[in-house]
Amino acid sequence: MNTTDALVREPLAGGRAAEVDRPLLTYLDDATGERVDLTATELGGWAARAAGLLREGCGLGVGDRAAVLLPAHWQTAAVLLGAWSTGVAVSFQPRATAGLPQLGPGADEPYDALFVSAERLDDWLEDVPEARHRYVLSLGANPPREVPLGYLEWLAEVERHAGALPASAPLTSADAASPDGTSYREWGSVALAVAERLDLRAGDRLLVDVAEHEQPVYWLLAPLAVGASVVLCANLDPARLDARIAAEQITRVL
Repeated sequence: MNTTDALVREPLAGGRAAEVDRPLLTYLDDATGERVDLTATELGGWAARAAGLLREGCGLGVGDRAAVLLPAHWQTAAVLLGAWSTGVAVSFQPRATAGLPQLGPGADEPYDALFVSAERLDDWLEDVPEARHRYVLSLGANPPREVPLGYLEWLAEVERHAGALPASAPLTSADAASPDGTSYREWGSVALAVAERLDLRAGDRLLVDVAEHEQPVYWLLAPLAVGASVVLCANLDPARLDARIAAEQITRVL
């Protein structure tokens, strides 16, 4: 997985996990009962809509930058894959860094796009970066009652776009996938190394406690790199862990 196609376009088209007759990505919330199952084709469709929002709605592409302040979630997967498929470099800012200065080139300059959860937008510790295009994600069963001034509700906006990747400038494996200059090739290599450390293989089904793992290289890139599927679980109930593993046919736990 050292090419742009392997990192981005192959998962959007289904990738190796599409051969398995089960969801590529499942999102569960043990507190609310919410469940979303997405096949490779369905996840690819959402990622394509996210790409359309950036490309056609915002006019962004290779060389532009997006800040992502979101937890592990199926909508976050769509945002990330959509951005990368259009060549937009992603600065993923985990909640653990709230209140800390963002380092790296251009950290003090406004981003071209911002994606932030409603929860983090309301957190006084957060120093939410400036951006030309700003989207809020509720990441729940219902959209927010009021969208903050200066923001658009991501789900409502992304649904206006088609579930097919828009035309965009060709990407190469040497293009920057993040604002610090880390390339698609380098992120692909990191994802493969993480998958190897986790002993993830094609056909595996990985259970992820979203409260413990924010970084998408663990819950998104590494599984997709080897053709594994993912179950993201919010508010994971330890008392139900064994039952969850059995019901979801889990083979690896993170």
